[in-house]
This record gives sequence, C-alpha cells and structure tokens, in this order.
Amino acid sequence: MDTNNHPCFSEGARHRTGRIHLPVAPNCNMQCNYCNRDFECLNESRPGVSSAILLPRQAADYLDEVLDRIKNIAVVGIAGPGDPFANPAQTLETLGLVRERHPEIMLCVATNGLALAGYVDELADLQVSHVTVTVNAIDPAIAQKIYAWARLPGHVYRGADAAGIIIENQQKAIRLLKAKGLTVKINTVVIPGINDHHVVEIAKTMKELKADIFNAIPMYHVAGTPFAGIAPLPEDKIATLRKAAGSYLPQMNHCSRCRADAAGLIGEKQNQEIVDLLKKASLPGKDKARPYVAVASMEGIFVNQHLGESAGLWIYGLENGKAVLQERRNTPAAGGGQERWEAMALLLQDCNTILASGIGPSPLAILEQRGFQILVMDGLAKEGVEAILTGKAIPKILLRTAGHCGIGKQCSGNGMGCG
Repeated sequence: MDTNNHPCFSEGARHRTGRIHLPVAPNCNMQCNYCNRDFECLNESRPGVSSAILLPRQAADYLDEVLDRIKNIAVVGIAGPGDPFANPAQTLETLGLVRERHPEIMLCVATNGLALAGYVDELADLQVSHVTVTVNAIDPAIAQKIYAWARLPGHVYRGADAAGIIIENQQKAIRLLKAKGLTVKINTVVIPGINDHHVVEIAKTMKELKADIFNAIPMYHVAGTPFAGIAPLPEDKIATLRKAAGSYLPQMNHCSRCRADAAGLIGEKQNQEIVDLLKKASLPGKDKARPYVAVASMEGIFVNQHLGESAGLWIYGLENGKAVLQERRNTPAAGGGQERWEAMALLLQDCNTILASGIGPSPLAILEQRGFQILVMDGLAKEGVEAILTGKAIPKILLRTAGHCGIGKQCSGNGMGCG
C-alpha cells in the first residue's frame, strides 16, 4: 500500500491513479443549508449525488467488477451520499470486505465529523489511511448559520446547540485520528457572506490540531436549499483564500467536488459502463438462498401498508417469470422496539427484499443491516416483485423515499421511531 498514491491528497498522483467511492451510506446526521442529497442526477458532480445505493456485499462485488475494468484505482472511499457514520454498520462492513478482498488498496472516508470520534479505533484497525472532515466553522455564531440541525442518538440539536456539538465533536475526532497516525484532510465549503471571512482562521486551528492538508471549496449552487440564492465565490477570490490559508497548511487545489459514486481519475466524466454496473449491482436479482420478496399489504394485491402497521406480510416468489403468492406470515407484535425488527429479520431470512408503503428510520436501519433491500412504493405488488426477481428496475414513478416517520395511517409521527 503506497499512501502517496492518493489522488485527493497528492497533486502528482491525481494524473496517474484513480479512486472509487462506494455509495453505501444514504442517511445523514446533520442538515447543511447548502446541501440536498439527490440519488440520481448523472450530469451533476457534487457530494450527495449517486445513481444508486448499495448494501455492503453488493458494494464489494461491484468493486471487483470495476477493478477488472479500471486498472489504476488506488483508493476505495466512502463519501455518502449521506454520512458514513450516520450509517456506521454499512460503512464498517463495507470497509472490512474491501480490506479482506484487496489488502493492498488504500481506504478512506469523507465525513462531516459529527459521529466520527466513536469509530476512530475501528478505522485504524481496518488500516484506513486517509480521512476527510468537512469543517465549515470553528465559531458557533457562524456555524449556526450553516447547519439547520444535527442528530445524535436520542437527541436532535438545533441553533447554537447544534453548532456547539458539531464543532466540539469534529475537533475531538481530528485529535483522535492524528493520535492514531491517520492522514487528515480538512474540507471547508466557502459560503460568501457566511464563512468566507473565517476560512483562514479555520486553517489556523486545523494546523493546531495537526491536520495534514486543507481544501477550500467554493459552495456548489444547489436549487431548493436555503443558500440557493447565494452566488458561489469566484475562482480568483478562492485562489486568494487558498494562498492565505496556505500559510498554515498545504492546499489541495484540484478538488472536483466528487459524487458519492465517483470512479476513475479526478475530473473524469462518469463512465456510462461503470454507472450501468453500479445500477445492476444495486438490484437483488435472483438469490438461491433468498428467493422471495415480502410485501406489506392489506389484501395481498397492492403495496399499501406501512411496515410498522403490518400484522402480516405476503410472501411472493417467481415461477416462469411471473410473481406468484406463496403464503402470508404473521409479523411480530408491535411495541417490541428493536427486538421486533430483529425477530422480523429471522422471520424473513429467505427473502431478499421487503416492499412497503412506508417504513421508519429505525426498522430501515436494522433490516438493511441484516441484508434486506427495503423499497417503499405504491402500486401492484406483482409489478414490484417481478421487477426485483428478474433483475429489473421498478418504475421510478412507483417509488418513494424510505425512512420517513409519520407516513403510516396510524402513526403519530412523534419522531420516536417505529416499535
């Protein structure tokens, strides 16, 4: 493993070595006012964008296929499209699988740093060599203009409280990373009128924390965000900021604000063959050990029930290319919290996918960690089942976003999660 070959951390390496980001982390634990996570936007190159989301073993298999086609990839990273440590189980399992299969390759993660400190030991054990932390402020008065909220287990922080906990946790994590000998890059998104006057002070503080390299990035204009009306800082002013920040830390001047599913050399356009491989990898297809799909439905015909409200799930298989109902299975009683979802995972261990009209974030996380693909959709159950079991994509018009609370008919939407 040659750690000098990381194309993001080395100006020279970027022309000869590539990187690949494995999009296994869909959820985020904070909301930045310049960010909108969009899973499918092929023409946009920015963090938070990916054409698909992969489970860890899907990601490892996808990586093997990409490495057969792109020979100069030196780094495997996880950079979203949410935050790696808002999805720690998926992140760590993926890194472990890659390290096991490809011991010579570099591993890196890019994170907002909110929950990073709790996983530094695991990263060191996996020989993760590079970590990027996005630090947009070291002054809470500035930070609270940038972040709408931050979420840690059991609590959502807003305003000055969110700003304080973000700054504290980021700096703690950077100290721990350096104590373990990891290379740390600091990304700072430069937002005119918000933190552009503050960038050099951030670089100075990051030097004191022993960070290795600094990357001042002009804010990317994203429609529909609170900062959509702010024009990005011109390149000449970014260059001036980088020169001033360079008094404290070496500067990265070649960042292309990579997507969460980027592959190849920095700055290269997305390769359509690789995009197709990614989308194919995200489909469960036929799995001999798990040949069925479970459907949350009131009558077994339509996907029309929130998973938390389902007293039973309809189990479908495939016969001669057509979805065929196999049986109905009673689900564990509501009110059991995590134990209910663990029991459901055992009940459905021969299923590869669960279809429902809604699911809360807690069961979503637990069931995905147990290897299930969770799809939220409306429409005929057979249409979804046949697409899944024949390796096709469900029509986008039928799909909705998983993990939102308060969408079940009987759900109080109080944010306490499904039981």
